Amino acid sequence: MQIEDILSSRGRVRILRILTEIGELNISEIVRRAKLNYTTTNQHLQALEAAGIICHKKFGRIRIFRLNEENPRVRFIKKLIDFWGQTNKS
Repeated sequence: MQIEDILSSRGRVRILRILTEIGELNISEIVRRAKLNYTTTNQHLQALEAAGIICHKKFGRIRIFRLNEENPRVRFIKKLIDFWGQTNKS
């Protein structure tokens, strides 16, 4: 997945921002915080996971999503989100 594909979607950017700020969340909480519907959120999560940007762990039927810290691109995405948030506060 190209950077344009990741950052061209408001939903994906919201999800990345939420996971950067919070750390780990289940899909229901991501849906609530991102103000997206379940199906759309699930599609975004699948795309981000296929790109190696996020990963999940399962506890029974519950999936907990987080940023994939092993991916070097994630560090830059986090820096971008953090920097963007700091400049908006000024």
